[in-house]
Amino acid sequence: MLKVGLTGGIGAGKSEVSRLLVACGAVLIDADRIAREVVAPGTPGLASVVEAFGEEILAADGSLDRPRLGAIVFADADRLAALNSIVHPLVGARSRELEKAAAEDAVVIHDVPLLTENGLAPLYDLVIVVDAAPETQLDRLVRLRGMTEEDARARMAAQATREQRREIADIVIDNDVPLQDLERRVKDVWAELVRRSQASRPSPAE
Repeated sequence: MLKVGLTGGIGAGKSEVSRLLVACGAVLIDADRIAREVVAPGTPGLASVVEAFGEEILAADGSLDRPRLGAIVFADADRLAALNSIVHPLVGARSRELEKAAAEDAVVIHDVPLLTENGLAPLYDLVIVVDAAPETQLDRLVRLRGMTEEDARARMAAQATREQRREIADIVIDNDVPLQDLERRVKDVWAELVRRSQASRPSPAE
């Protein structure tokens, strides 16, 4: 099994790259998706969050009111740390379960937005960074996601810098390109991942 960390700044196009890698045959473990699953209604994770933050962070249907919780934790570093201490271990445990369920010869892509910020690079056999110029990120966030320019710049500023991400990268995928060019680049990267996966397998006994 080859364990690959995939990351990139907001608006860089990491989700598109992960989609293309899955189309090539990768097994995807999406940290954001798991983070939502572990605090879904009825889960121990949600009960722990409510215990820590109060029932005011619940929506009318009993689900987690993410905007309300976000407003609380992003204004208070201690409360953000408290939330992370609940959610991160649950995400880690579920990620390991999914990884163990994958085939022995699988290329497993861990899509982790905050891989750089949380110093997680050593957990993977190699790290892929999806890279785009800040002006490209800003344009995508405003034009495609409907953010205000102020909000988009704030989200970008809260993440690791482009240089910090590139420092931990074993492979960089440039996404300042048309989709057709991105598809070609991802196919080349996939071929490299398969090559590395095969090279890492133990040789059959004589």
